[in-house]
Amino acid sequence: MLRKIRRSVVSDKTLSTEAHNVHIVVNNGAVTLDGAVKSDDEKKAIEDKAAQIAGAGNVTDNLTVGAK
Repeated sequence: MLRKIRRSVVSDKTLSTEAHNVHIVVNNGAVTLDGAVKSDDEKKAIEDKAAQIAGAGNVTDNLTVGAK
Protein backbone atom coordinates (compact mmCIF):
# COMPACT_ATOMS: atom_id res chain seq x y z
CA MET A 1 0.00 0.00 0.00
CA LEU A 2 2.85 2.39 0.83
CA ARG A 3 4.38 1.92 -2.62
CA LYS A 4 1.05 2.54 -4.35
CA ILE A 5 0.48 5.79 -2.46
CA ARG A 6 4.07 6.96 -2.97
CA ARG A 7 3.90 6.11 -6.69
CA SER A 8 0.61 8.01 -7.02
CA VAL A 9 2.06 11.11 -5.32
CA VAL A 10 5.40 11.10 -7.17
CA SER A 11 3.82 10.47 -10.58
CA ASP A 12 1.66 13.61 -10.21
CA LYS A 13 3.90 16.20 -11.87
CA THR A 14 1.57 19.04 -10.83
CA LEU A 15 2.79 18.62 -7.24
CA SER A 16 5.89 20.38 -5.89
CA THR A 17 9.11 18.69 -4.80
CA GLU A 18 8.02 19.24 -1.19
CA ALA A 19 4.77 17.39 -1.87
CA HIS A 20 6.64 14.54 -3.55
CA ASN A 21 8.73 14.17 -0.38
CA VAL A 22 5.99 14.01 2.27
CA HIS A 23 6.37 11.28 4.86
CA ILE A 24 3.91 8.41 4.44
CA VAL A 25 3.51 5.77 7.16
CA VAL A 26 1.30 2.71 6.81
CA ASN A 27 0.50 0.68 9.91
CA ASN A 28 -2.14 -2.08 9.84
CA GLY A 29 -3.94 -0.43 6.94
CA ALA A 30 -3.96 3.02 8.55
CA VAL A 31 -2.08 5.75 6.66
CA THR A 32 -0.49 8.81 8.29
CA LEU A 33 0.71 11.70 6.13
CA ASP A 34 3.28 14.08 7.58
CA GLY A 35 5.35 16.95 6.22
CA ALA A 36 5.00 20.32 4.56
CA VAL A 37 3.42 21.15 1.20
CA LYS A 38 3.18 24.43 -0.69
CA SER A 39 -0.60 24.87 -0.82
CA ASP A 40 -3.98 23.72 0.42
CA ASP A 41 -4.58 22.25 -3.05
CA GLU A 42 -1.48 20.05 -2.73
CA LYS A 43 -2.53 18.97 0.75
CA LYS A 44 -5.96 17.94 -0.53
CA ALA A 45 -4.53 16.18 -3.60
CA ILE A 46 -2.19 14.04 -1.49
CA GLU A 47 -4.89 13.22 1.04
CA ASP A 48 -7.26 12.26 -1.79
CA LYS A 49 -4.64 9.98 -3.39
CA ALA A 50 -4.02 8.21 -0.07
CA ALA A 51 -7.77 7.87 0.59
CA GLN A 52 -8.38 6.36 -2.86
CA ILE A 53 -5.90 3.61 -2.05
CA ALA A 54 -6.38 3.11 1.70
CA GLY A 55 -10.01 4.14 2.11
CA ALA A 56 -11.29 7.48 3.35
CA GLY A 57 -11.53 6.51 7.01
CA ASN A 58 -7.99 5.15 7.09
CA VAL A 59 -6.01 8.36 6.46
CA THR A 60 -4.68 10.75 9.10
CA ASP A 61 -3.55 14.00 7.52
CA ASN A 62 -0.83 15.78 9.50
CA LEU A 63 0.37 17.76 6.48
CA THR A 64 1.07 21.45 6.95
CA VAL A 65 1.00 24.22 4.37
CA GLY A 66 4.22 26.23 4.15
CA ALA A 67 7.65 25.70 5.67
CA LYS A 68 7.91 23.26 8.52
